[in-house]
Amino acid sequence: MIDQDKIRTAMKMMIEAIGEDVDREGLADTPDRVAKMYMEIFSGIQEDPREHMQTFFNTDHEEMVIVKDISFFSMCEHHFLPFFGKVNVAYIPRNGKITGLSKLARVVDCISKRPQLQERLTSEIADVIMDVLDPMGVGVVVDAEHMCMNMRGVKKPGSRTVTSAMRGIFRTDARTRSEVLALFKN
Repeated sequence: MIDQDKIRTAMKMMIEAIGEDVDREGLADTPDRVAKMYMEIFSGIQEDPREHMQTFFNTDHEEMVIVKDISFFSMCEHHFLPFFGKVNVAYIPRNGKITGLSKLARVVDCISKRPQLQERLTSEIADVIMDVLDPMGVGVVVDAEHMCMNMRGVKKPGSRTVTSAMRGIFRTDARTRSEVLALFKN
C-alpha cells in the first residue's frame, strides 16, 4: 500500500532541502498533490498484470495479432524521472486462444506504473503475455524518451531508446522475427 503521509513528509523535506519555503503559496499544497499523483503513477505496484488477461476467446485464427503504438508513461527507478513512449506488441495464438486487444494495453499500463527500467518493462510485458496466453510466440518493442537523459547528465533531448523482447517463434525463426519487426515499422 502506498503511504501518502510518508510521501507528503518526504516531499516537504525535499522542498526544504533545496532551500525553498514549503509554506510559500505555490508550494504549500505541493506535498499533497505529489502524494495523490504517486498513487496514480505507481498504481501498478499493487496490481498483478496477469489479472488483466483473464478474458479469452477461441477462434480458428493462428496468425499474428499486433497492437501498435500503445502509449505509456513510467518512472525511471534510477532518478525517479519520467520516461515515456510507445509499445508494440505481437503474438501468434496457439490453438486459437486469443485475448481482447485492450487487455494487452492494460498489461502495458500495469507494468509501466511502477519504478521501472525500460529493459525490464519490455521483458515483463513479453513474459506475462507468454505465460498467460501460451502463444507460439510474443514480440515486444518499446521506443521511449527518458527525461533523465534530457534534463540532466548528457542533456540530449529527443534521444530515444529502443528495446525488444522476443519469445517463442519470434526468437527462434528469423523470418517471423523479420516480419513482425517490419510490421511494427509500418
